[in-house]
Amino acid sequence: MFEKLDVFEKRLEEINQKLCDPAVLADQQTYTELLKESSSITPIVEKYREYKSARQQAAEAEELLGDREMHELAKEDLAQAQQAAEQAAEELKLLLLPKDPNDDRSVIVEIRGGAGGEEAALFSAVLYRMYSMYAQSRRWEIELLNVNETELGGFKEISFMIHGQGAYSRLKYESGVHRVQRVPETETQGRIHTSTATVAVLPEVDDVEVTIDPKDLQIDTFRSSGAGGQHINKTSSAIRITHLPTGMVVECQDERSQYKNKDKAMKVLRSRLYEQEQRKQDAQVAAQRKSQVGTGDRSERIRTYNYPQGRLTDHRIGLTLYRLEDLLNGNLDEVIDALITADRAEKLAQEEEQS
Repeated sequence: MFEKLDVFEKRLEEINQKLCDPAVLADQQTYTELLKESSSITPIVEKYREYKSARQQAAEAEELLGDREMHELAKEDLAQAQQAAEQAAEELKLLLLPKDPNDDRSVIVEIRGGAGGEEAALFSAVLYRMYSMYAQSRRWEIELLNVNETELGGFKEISFMIHGQGAYSRLKYESGVHRVQRVPETETQGRIHTSTATVAVLPEVDDVEVTIDPKDLQIDTFRSSGAGGQHINKTSSAIRITHLPTGMVVECQDERSQYKNKDKAMKVLRSRLYEQEQRKQDAQVAAQRKSQVGTGDRSERIRTYNYPQGRLTDHRIGLTLYRLEDLLNGNLDEVIDALITADRAEKLAQEEEQS
């Protein structure tokens, strides 16, 4: 591990020198790439230097143990330095875990009503509000892509982009089946119903990362439509793209411009194809996937929202919180932080087993 850390330290010094080079400053692409690399390894190097400093302090304190006058003080300093070194070493292990290459990306979120009819659609609207408020709390930008609204204001399906540095690193754990237990607005007997909605979180990808042959696409236009006459256009501006090799269908009708809708639909299609390829790769390391919290399979029930008890339970890590209203208002950091911590712990345990 420490040989690798020495390499990081030398590389950071090299980058810092290059960033002062006028030739590099004039090359915007190289300059940006170096800045990005610097930001990724700086926390590792800083923690490594902290570790080395603690080890040095421990060595100095150990030398003083033989001095009668300094023995007690040196013993105390040694214990503190050893504890600091151990803590820094543990934190370094976490920092050195392989990073998900998609973590810094923006995301496309797709929410679909599942079992439960109109109540599932209404729950989809609740989830959309929750993620919107969470995004706003982190000052991320939300861009609506497509909405299929019901008469009561629910969503049969809704897709939207969240633009923000690190959005995928925070939201990737939300993919899966979300279950709600509550008395529906349409229920006259006051009985609790169970409904579901599925959430898919896809990393946004660039054009060059996924090659799509135009011959593989069937593009249809149609008139936008919506519940209660909303979003209705007299022109055929809505776009439906079918990817013939996979049968994947993407619709976008939020914009009044056909070209803007096509551009948004292509973004969603690229992200879906990218995710599909990732899932194929993940299947090749299925044993590893089972040992991680991961990003959740779309068919996996990951969470329950119980209104009568004011309870949210994440089934993957056994986390239960009794402040449902607060969480539905977008205050999700406690849940997401717990998922990240659990995922890192399991990855770290696996790394130690393999080493």
